[in-house]
Amino acid sequence: MFLSRGALNAGMTEFQEKLRQQHENSMHQELGKLLSTAEGAEAEVGSQRDLKGFKQLFHRFLQVKGPSVDWAKINRPPEDSIQPYERIRSRALPEGVASSLNKLAVVKLNGGLGTSMGCKGPKSLISVRSENTFLDLTVQQIEHLNKTYNADVPLVLMNSFNTDEDTKKILQKYTHHRVKIYTFNQSRYPRINKESLLPVATSMGLTGENSEAWYPPGHGDIYASFHNSGLLEQLLAQGKEYIFVSNIDNLGATVDLHILNHLVSQPAETRCEFVMEVTDKTRADVKGGTLIEYEGKLRLLEIAQVPKAHVDEFKSVTKFKIFNTNNLWISLPAIKRLHKQNAMDLEIIVNPKTLNGGLNVIQLETAVGAAIKSFDNALGINVPRSRFLPVKTSSDLLLVMSNLYRLEAGSLTMSEKREFPTTPHVKLGSSFTKVQDFLRRFESIPDMLELDHLTVSGDVTFGKQVALKGTVIIIANHGDRIDIPAGAMLENKIVSGNLRILDH
Repeated sequence: MFLSRGALNAGMTEFQEKLRQQHENSMHQELGKLLSTAEGAEAEVGSQRDLKGFKQLFHRFLQVKGPSVDWAKINRPPEDSIQPYERIRSRALPEGVASSLNKLAVVKLNGGLGTSMGCKGPKSLISVRSENTFLDLTVQQIEHLNKTYNADVPLVLMNSFNTDEDTKKILQKYTHHRVKIYTFNQSRYPRINKESLLPVATSMGLTGENSEAWYPPGHGDIYASFHNSGLLEQLLAQGKEYIFVSNIDNLGATVDLHILNHLVSQPAETRCEFVMEVTDKTRADVKGGTLIEYEGKLRLLEIAQVPKAHVDEFKSVTKFKIFNTNNLWISLPAIKRLHKQNAMDLEIIVNPKTLNGGLNVIQLETAVGAAIKSFDNALGINVPRSRFLPVKTSSDLLLVMSNLYRLEAGSLTMSEKREFPTTPHVKLGSSFTKVQDFLRRFESIPDMLELDHLTVSGDVTFGKQVALKGTVIIIANHGDRIDIPAGAMLENKIVSGNLRILDH
């Protein structure tokens, strides 16, 4: 007896559905056990809310089959859906800038730790310039706005369970600054075993064997967490209409009065509910998410969503010319509406991890920019590269600490003394990865005003007042050490392991 292909497919579908149901039931049982270990009524309510959100995400994860996009349906965004910043900037600002600013709150994503740069605690507390941390610079920027325009722009920090306690301790130092600071926590979700699809946590605790069992589920969690914290309602009651969201380690993400004016000056019925700042892609940004048109909507396409066969095409600078800076302007009433309607459809990013003991797990995440397709009259604005100045590595740190930038009221701007507005390409080797090692290797930060490219590898140190120009490559071979003497000027030079200095 032979079964038709249709019958086979139906049988497979039925089997897959049973398997999905099994996974879901097992997950619900395990989450119930975890919840029973929550200590205290408040902890239980928070845990309950988090695990409810996780159940919904896990349910959607089990439904997904294959890549979330059909490559054939991808189109370039229509011309008018991505506006050049120059066009936005060309409109004169109105007299009452303060009234526009009073409709704004600044949200910084502050869930990350400084571990990739060898630091303990929140990344926002790393010193980046003149003893100022990311958080110091953010507070200075907003305070300057509030004082200059006699406005009331609050700062909102989205913390994670990793950063909340340390951040709150430090906030006391800003008590007398002219900035209201609010915090809320993003959710805490359980990592799941890649094979069994069950949580690896044994309790709601964060210590001992559970220290690696939990994770903050990506910045797409902002919508639900913001709403659940009560802050969304609070800001709406204060007359706020938009939030400007960005990563706290992006030093270029400052409040732009022209973009704000563009948003608040539109008629209510055609008002843009979501702006994504994009910028031109370079070879260094090939993995960055890009904007596409998909099924008639503007949509964010992340590399994790791209079918394997098309990854090289996605990375192409010619086809996809822009990438998402994660500087976003979002309407508060629209967030409230979409949350109420449960209409925020964020693609799931499956992030595989290996725990210290070697166990393979996955964490389910979402991205804040993925919601662009749910908002009305969404728009991309192609901004200058200067609005994207992230500090992810010690190479980035060297750039922002140098004389390439000047610091004014918490904002970094490219020095007028640099002839070219482009940022030099800097690649420091593994001896510089940790911030404390990096600082130890520079007696003072070199003059980099005329630098195009710097590569440093191996055991290298820099004396005081070194100047680097053009292309400079310094490579200390294994076992060798290179000390660049104080006052040295290297222009188009290759310095190799035996300290010979060659013209490049």
